[in-house]
Amino acid sequence: MADKKPNDALVKLQKAEDAKKATAEYRAAAAAVDANTERLRALRLEREAAAANAVPAAKPVKKPAKKVKAAAGKLSDWLQDQKKSGRNN
Repeated sequence: MADKKPNDALVKLQKAEDAKKATAEYRAAAAAVDANTERLRALRLEREAAAANAVPAAKPVKKPAKKVKAAAGKLSDWLQDQKKSGRNN
């Protein structure tokens, strides 16, 4: 079997201390995230409550744009126009 080294107890103690430090850091980071989440939730709820109480501004009514239709020309007129302009097939 492996012989125990004289430093084994010290190494074990150091690992235990490191684990405690890491756990404490992890918990502190989680607490900070939770606190920030609560702060942001409170701000969001406050903003939503203010928006719900605010009277919405009346939107101006836009008149629909009048569409101007071009007079539908006849095909024969178009063909004559093409012929007059010098267009060849």
